Amino acid sequence: MGRLSRRTFALAALATLAAAPDASAAPRHRRVSSEMRGVWVATVGNRDWPSRPGLTAAQQHAELVGHLDVAVRDRLNAVMFQVRPTADALWPSPYEPWSEYLTGTQGQGPGWNPLRTAVEEAHARGLELHAWFNPYRVALHTDPTRLVPSHPARRHPDWVVPYGGKLYYNPGLPEVRAFVQEAMLDAVRKYPVDAVHFDDYFYPYPVAGETFDDDEAYARHGGGFPDRAAWRRDNIDRLVREMAARIKRTRPGTRFGISPFGVWRNAATDPLGSDTTAGVQTYDDLHADTRTWVRENWIDYVVPQIYWNIGFAAADYAKLLPWWAEVARGTGTRLYVGEALYKAGDPAQPAAWQDPAELSRHLTLAKKYPQARGHVFFAAKDVATDRIGAMARVVADHYRQPARPPR
Repeated sequence: MGRLSRRTFALAALATLAAAPDASAAPRHRRVSSEMRGVWVATVGNRDWPSRPGLTAAQQHAELVGHLDVAVRDRLNAVMFQVRPTADALWPSPYEPWSEYLTGTQGQGPGWNPLRTAVEEAHARGLELHAWFNPYRVALHTDPTRLVPSHPARRHPDWVVPYGGKLYYNPGLPEVRAFVQEAMLDAVRKYPVDAVHFDDYFYPYPVAGETFDDDEAYARHGGGFPDRAAWRRDNIDRLVREMAARIKRTRPGTRFGISPFGVWRNAATDPLGSDTTAGVQTYDDLHADTRTWVRENWIDYVVPQIYWNIGFAAADYAKLLPWWAEVARGTGTRLYVGEALYKAGDPAQPAAWQDPAELSRHLTLAKKYPQARGHVFFAAKDVATDRIGAMARVVADHYRQPARPPR
């Protein structure tokens, strides 16, 4: 009850701040708006947090709340915190081992509970905490003996497929689908997360010259499907539908969102597709029918990763945004836009990304589409460093006032 009161107080303070007279702000009658202003905090490979494995519990805690404080500073309102990066856990789980990204040793406890603390600290600051899970990735290598002996992938080697230098659980096995749901729902049962969040990894991204070996699973479970691709899509559809229903039963009010790769299908492949020539299409390559998930209201929100600049020939932000807005129109699925802050100022990126105003232009364009209810930025380290001031420009142009997350 104490934590709830702190969060209620924080939100009330936020509303008071927005309503307070300020000569440099909008007119005082303006109310707090509602839009998603999120940031991903990636833990896989120590991308954003913790900065390296083996920090003390106090150092890890300080870094985590530092990211939350930066989010508050920039008037963001939600954090997508990666709590299951590689079939592991950032909380004491009875199903999977502690993540190696905490201590450097898989299965070794860090001396505190990062997920529980993240929920409490986020709520105390008026931030939502969306628990971000990767359903099927097991390891960023192909050696099962490097996994802790008690790891489910070692106890069930038939569940695992090596592909592209990584290990994956096989989505075609019903027992795998049931297990990964249980492992993820353990966190939902224990902690008052505001949402469950999946990223773009379902079947793995294609690797030239390699085959994802699910022959045996297809022979056993693929009867009745016209081809293997249709069976694979059904496997992922089942994961999404079942997870949505189980989240609602486990903790009513908790939302379910997915942030897919930004291109469902190119128009040359499917007349319903976008005016793009992307080399990856989620429907065909990841077997993720993201358009159907939105149209059928299987998920509460979608955050397509539209990680390209305005005018990019193969996948133009200015063409993908209206395509996704049309997909979401008339549905109960909220559309937020995934933004590639990490590209801003990266010398390896096209010239558009050297302009600090590129991201701000994305938000300006999105205002023309009422279906676009906010943005999520990749990722926390880039929000904090803000290499060329692109995030500062977004804040100055669009986030001068606080906003509540959409509900």
